[in-house]
Amino acid sequence: MAGGYDDRDGVIWMDGKLVDWRGANVHILTHGLHYASSVFEGERCYNGKIFESRKHSERLLYSGDQLDMPIPYTVDEIEAAKYEVLKANNLTDAYVRVVCWRGAGEDMGVASAKNPVRMAVAAWEWGAYYGDAKMKGAKLDISKWKRPSPETIPCFAKASGLYMICTMSKHAAEAKGCSDAMMFDYRGYVAEATGANMFFVKDGEVHTPKPDCFLNGITRQTVLGMLKERNITVHERHIMPDELESFEQCWLTGTAAEVTPVGSIGDYNFEVGAIARDIAEGYEKLVRL
Repeated sequence: MAGGYDDRDGVIWMDGKLVDWRGANVHILTHGLHYASSVFEGERCYNGKIFESRKHSERLLYSGDQLDMPIPYTVDEIEAAKYEVLKANNLTDAYVRVVCWRGAGEDMGVASAKNPVRMAVAAWEWGAYYGDAKMKGAKLDISKWKRPSPETIPCFAKASGLYMICTMSKHAAEAKGCSDAMMFDYRGYVAEATGANMFFVKDGEVHTPKPDCFLNGITRQTVLGMLKERNITVHERHIMPDELESFEQCWLTGTAAEVTPVGSIGDYNFEVGAIARDIAEGYEKLVRL
């Protein structure tokens, strides 16, 4: 049985070479540890193929640019590193984590232009993110933290620092016996969960928050395509909190979450209905084509 994530057998790709899992370390004065100069991607591999792999690699480079942290690898080089890690660890169904960060160097203040940008790729087996929620529906808390304004953060980058309030929100949710937390945005609109986008159903039509201050997830985009193929009307718009009571179904989308139906958000309850089940089942088939 695997121990902590720092104590496992296997190898991790770091800066162009495979290193022993337990030896994949960085110096304590790594800039990314002190100032959150770090971006990452989470991806899933099904039957030996990473779903939407290149889109993830492209977004990684975009995120690095948004943080003024140019990543010294091409999409093709990142792709090769991911598959090298999967092969070396003999994995065909796995979660893949790619992370880039400002390492230790001449700078140890806020600025870090003199420090190298480093990259690592790890992969491991990871089951359903929300356990048995796909059958029962996940239970969500409502976070006290809001997604910030685009004027305050690079909100379309998958940057590690942007997840601090997500971690705090999920801790608070788990303490209440919930799987996750729903977050509002800085204007008070429904935004997303801590690591997943949200969809709602009302009268056979789908409503989903407009991603104008948070990530337009790759899984979200995939599900929008699935809904279009099914000729289901989709409304991408700002959703007010008081609308939650009128929705009949809800589900989350994300690489880790995949498509997970929601049973409740705070005091609001939802059924694991036909559309939610169809999209969840359809997604599971799609990623394995």
